[in-house]
Amino acid sequence: MKKIELFNEHGFKDLTFSNFLVHESEFMKVINFNFKAGQKLPIHSHDLEGELTLTILEGVGEFLAADGASMPAHPGDVLVSDIAEPHGVQATTDMRVLVTIAPPI
Repeated sequence: MKKIELFNEHGFKDLTFSNFLVHESEFMKVINFNFKAGQKLPIHSHDLEGELTLTILEGVGEFLAADGASMPAHPGDVLVSDIAEPHGVQATTDMRVLVTIAPPI
């Protein structure tokens, strides 16, 4: 077992979102993305089989979809999606997001 003090390990950047590889194994990958207000991870997809989750740890924003739809994202919200389905995130306030990918890419 290992413990990562995520808020101490990873901060924010002024010019672009920042990402931090929290954990990687043959079974899954966990990445922390931090966004300053107004920053976003553009809509994208991966040509793979698998699933991902996006969990809002802190802050407020939106989950983005390829069809232009968006869903509010608040602390405690979890988006579950096929990894091939287009997805993105936009921060309204400073926001911390934990992404889990299984199997890892």
